[in-house]
Amino acid sequence: MRSKFKLLILNTCLFISSAIAAPHQVIIFVWDGMRPDAISPSLTPNLYALTQEGTDFVDHHSTYPTFTMMNAASFATGDFMGKTGFLGNTFWSPKAVGANSSGRVVQFSQPVFTEDYRILQDLNSGAAGPLFDVNTLFNLAHAAGLKTAAVGKSGPAFLQDYQQKSGMNGIVFDEKHVYPPLFAAELTQEGVPLPIATPKQSTGPTAWGPIVMMKNGVTSDPSATSVSPYSTANQYLMQVYVNQILPVQHPDLSVIWLRNPDTTEHVYGVGSPSMRSAVQAQDQLLGLLIDHLKSLHQWQNTDLIIVSDHGHSNVSGPLKLFPLRSIDHGVVWGQDPKGYSVSGNFRPADLLTRAGFKAYDGVGAMYDPILSGVKADGNTVYPQIKINDKPETTPAYLVPNPLPHDAIVVANNGGSTYFYVPDHNPQLVAKLVRYLQSREEFDVIFVNDQYGVLPGTFPMSLVRLENAEGRSPAVIAGSSYDAAATVTGFKGIEFNSANVSRGMHGSFSPIDVQATLVAEGPDFKTHFTDTLPTGNVDVPVTVAYLLHLKMPGTDGRLLLEALKNGEPLNAYQVKTQVIHPVKPAKNLVMLLPTSPDGKDIDPGLSNYTIDLQVTTLTHGRDQDLYFDSAKAVRY
Repeated sequence: MRSKFKLLILNTCLFISSAIAAPHQVIIFVWDGMRPDAISPSLTPNLYALTQEGTDFVDHHSTYPTFTMMNAASFATGDFMGKTGFLGNTFWSPKAVGANSSGRVVQFSQPVFTEDYRILQDLNSGAAGPLFDVNTLFNLAHAAGLKTAAVGKSGPAFLQDYQQKSGMNGIVFDEKHVYPPLFAAELTQEGVPLPIATPKQSTGPTAWGPIVMMKNGVTSDPSATSVSPYSTANQYLMQVYVNQILPVQHPDLSVIWLRNPDTTEHVYGVGSPSMRSAVQAQDQLLGLLIDHLKSLHQWQNTDLIIVSDHGHSNVSGPLKLFPLRSIDHGVVWGQDPKGYSVSGNFRPADLLTRAGFKAYDGVGAMYDPILSGVKADGNTVYPQIKINDKPETTPAYLVPNPLPHDAIVVANNGGSTYFYVPDHNPQLVAKLVRYLQSREEFDVIFVNDQYGVLPGTFPMSLVRLENAEGRSPAVIAGSSYDAAATVTGFKGIEFNSANVSRGMHGSFSPIDVQATLVAEGPDFKTHFTDTLPTGNVDVPVTVAYLLHLKMPGTDGRLLLEALKNGEPLNAYQVKTQVIHPVKPAKNLVMLLPTSPDGKDIDPGLSNYTIDLQVTTLTHGRDQDLYFDSAKAVRY
């Protein structure tokens, strides 16, 4: 455990020493879903240069589950979900009421996707609130009289300043929303078009470009050589920041959160031509930002932090069961070891229903004819069915009102899935866990502490997911992954429980956990490689220190070793170990993902446990724990 007394003394001494001079401007530029192995002199020359000239953090960790909104909360607070109480991306909050950014009433009786500023406001009010159980970096900055700016992707950018109580001291400019109204009026007077809130960003300056589809009209074509559909909108957001916000509003702290390369990876997959286009476009915006800082004579006074919320994997089941295939002119052809994944999407509510559970995920009927699985023999996992004269692969599983006894509400999040048990029935939770352990689409399993220690699982509190206010679901299950499998030149595949996607994150794969962090500025060491483990929870703690703010009691630590005149690396001790559950789950029947009905059995396997790799960082009497990866072991 961290020594609170020593931490208080350290923070106090550092605060006093740093208060001699005024703080430098801090800009946090988030590249959503940016894998560190995508950085190269050819693809990202500007970011690569920063890794050489500034501080490159080479063992940086995303917060698990490795979702955007989960990590946005960590950036905002310096804490894990156990403290924040915020579960994003998709979770179940049936007490909330309200509408989304387009004015449409939200049915919160169903699990809701939270990347929308109005939905976040709904979740922060009434019986559903508050959004966070802890304070935020932006609130601390405002209390100290500092100016802030949150720019970019609707959801994570807005989350940094979701309370919006600071007037012109806190600018919010995201894809759907501008705050305060006076700032919006100033932009309009200057002839700058404002974002338009629409369900699919179909109009206005933040509109998304077209997506190239396969012949079936519902699946994106990963072989398309088109540019990223989101680059134009991102350029608009950055242009407003460098032209209207940076030189006029003079923010002391800025968070610029742009959706590339993440959304492009979701649509086309990691390693696709469009993904590479997205990364290049993002690097060009970094160059634009640096050029403006230099032209404004602010470069020498700016601490620039480039960070990603998580890594990203290609969606695929095991390649032995679901071989890669060639795609030509929008049609899937034969097996090709250098081809594309055409499998990996699955639907937990459908699997549970087939097994006799009463499961609901709040989603209507789905048609996923390719990515739901093409087996080695060419047959599909889910045959096409007719629902209301429309082709579908799975029926609707909307949450009914009232809920039946022993219902399970499923929040699909892609690389991990949340399972709520409204009856809080421990027998049902135990039965659910054993079923998840038997289905090979699921990987690691964490159980709410109130249900005790179940065989083959870890309690949520171990990985900082247990919330004292009772917001945690009954079970969180990661999706199965293979960190070594390679698709289109990048390692890492995983199953996906959310929508029709070619790329996904959220799992406990080291590919998803490993994130990008690079910093350059007057407060950071130059030409320095930080080999110590770091995490997204550490970023706001370090930024608070740079801005002369006090942020005590957080899960994150001050990255002192990366700061000028900071501690040397050898002042820290690093220990990595693998942790296992108290006892394994035994006598299971392992079910292959080639049959949703459980007809295909994996012979010779009947036991389930977990390897959880953690790294402990010790500095004096202080200790910090980092979660490297977790993997289900079936034997």
